[in-house]
Amino acid sequence: MDRMSGIELFAQIARQGSLVAAGRQLGLSASAVGKGLARLEQRLGARLVHRSTRRLALTAEGQQYLARCLRILEEAEAAERELQQGLAAPSGRLKVGVPHESGLLTPHLADFMRRYPQVALDLDYSDRLVDVIGEGFDVVVRGGEPGDSRLAARRLGSYRMRLLASPGYLAEYGRPQTARDLQRHRCLHYRLPHSGKLLPWPLVGAEGEDASPPVSASCNTGEALIELAARGMGIVCLPDFSVRRELAAGALALLDAPQVARSGNMYLLWPAMPAMPPRLRAFIDHMAERVFAP
Repeated sequence: MDRMSGIELFAQIARQGSLVAAGRQLGLSASAVGKGLARLEQRLGARLVHRSTRRLALTAEGQQYLARCLRILEEAEAAERELQQGLAAPSGRLKVGVPHESGLLTPHLADFMRRYPQVALDLDYSDRLVDVIGEGFDVVVRGGEPGDSRLAARRLGSYRMRLLASPGYLAEYGRPQTARDLQRHRCLHYRLPHSGKLLPWPLVGAEGEDASPPVSASCNTGEALIELAARGMGIVCLPDFSVRRELAAGALALLDAPQVARSGNMYLLWPAMPAMPPRLRAFIDHMAERVFAP
């Protein structure tokens, strides 16, 4: 900072042509400006200014040094302008991790792109547990409670697991009333991509009963399960947010029984930092205000 202050002081002396005028611009006395100039010349080992009772004149070394000083100050001013412009308008690349089943999020991601055209989204669709910091993610959307102290979090909303089937399937096979009834039905299961295990159906009141519904089909994408269920292939257990469109269109219907106990929250997670880039702040606010809005 002392070196930068010396550069600015010398540039003002050269511009104003006097110690008094330079001090006025810098908020210093003429004596303080003179002492600062003397320290600068001593550090550089060269005389920069010829002093007389009427005016100041730069030496050849002073003129050479001034040219460099002006370039440094111009670069510093340009850097400040770029930073201020970035703060005013979100821009740049944003790496975002989202769940593979994107029906809930995609409309809001599209809205964000329209609202902030200078932000380039790099979207990574996956249900695996990513290393947010190690893999360079700016923000991820995930279900479950946050467990990494290095990450900041903001809750998007809550969801429930529900049993669903198409109206056609229910008309043909009937509605199950208990966990045991599911043994007579075709059940479509979600297979976890990272482990290959089937996601259990957390059925209420299943103690003492066979709580493991038969597996008529399994796959590692919820979109495929929704499509199969909508075509009358069986019953699925999925989060309610993933089937909003199918429920609204009548392609799927909710089953009131047997009941499913599991519910959870969805969060935005990002690396904790003292100052958040404008593009990240804009994304977090945009998604938090809209994803689970009524």
